[in-house]
Amino acid sequence: MNDFVHVTRPVLGAYLSTMKISKNRISSNTSSRNTQYEKAQYSVRQPIAAHAILPLMNEQEWSEIRHHRRLNLSLLQAYYAVHAYPRHSHDYYVISVVDHGLQSFLCGKKKHITPPDGLILLNPGDAHTGEPMGAQGFAYRAIYPTVAHMTVALGEFAGHGAVVPTFRSPRADDLQMAQALRRLHIALQRDAEEGMETLECESRLIWTLVELLKRYGDQPTAPATVRREDGAIQRACDYLHAHHVDGVSLTELAAVTSLSQYHLLRTFRDMIGMPPHAYQESLRIRHAQQLLADGKPLIEVAHAVGYSSQAHFTQRFKQIIGVTPGKYVQ
Repeated sequence: MNDFVHVTRPVLGAYLSTMKISKNRISSNTSSRNTQYEKAQYSVRQPIAAHAILPLMNEQEWSEIRHHRRLNLSLLQAYYAVHAYPRHSHDYYVISVVDHGLQSFLCGKKKHITPPDGLILLNPGDAHTGEPMGAQGFAYRAIYPTVAHMTVALGEFAGHGAVVPTFRSPRADDLQMAQALRRLHIALQRDAEEGMETLECESRLIWTLVELLKRYGDQPTAPATVRREDGAIQRACDYLHAHHVDGVSLTELAAVTSLSQYHLLRTFRDMIGMPPHAYQESLRIRHAQQLLADGKPLIEVAHAVGYSSQAHFTQRFKQIIGVTPGKYVQ
């Protein structure tokens, strides 16, 4: 079953606290261009330049919000030229990044300007507005973590989740975290189409939330002790080898290794050189190479190694090997 649901609503606004899902494409003559843009952005795997993943700024306003059932996480992507949010607040967090243009907002009594790659970090209850600054408008994307999401993230690196975490300031400029947020958002969108991004989505979500709290949270924490976990990481690798065609979750890997999710991600990356989801994909592609060498048809190979479509398999194979599967077997 698709982990996203969406329904059509006329305008996005302060009603987001209901966590209902809306999709609004105002201009019908841009629908085909938007579809091409959305499909193209899913293939981005390297550091992302904001201007390279944006719709044209001369198109009319559009907005899309979805809800990821499995992670219980809502996310928004939009372009606004004139729409302005009135002062409002939410019972969840708002974590967003501007992709293009300038955005401005009031939080409390202070006005903030958000440039491309700028982060907006709002706590539950923060009264705020939001509007474009200039005729160009602005494009941005956001996720809406719940208090439960952020409390779990705090516990991952602080060792406890006894308090509700808060951000010190509603604005931050951090290119690394802007890129991390975009990659998370793209993975969540891709999961709506393919339904096989469990490990990547979970990993990117917990990593992004923990890193944001470490850098911009208001709770003092003691530095975590980094120690080698050779046995645990070997168990994680063995598990991924045995289940590389399956939708393995980060929760499963954490249980196998008896490590917290964040510590597992950090230690696995340090020891293996890549995160668990990238390691799993490498195993899938390696398996695919063997099946292709045996003369198996592309569609059969795609499903045999865990991809839901031949197109998705072809895209990932080319990203890792450098040529399409068809070229590879020639």
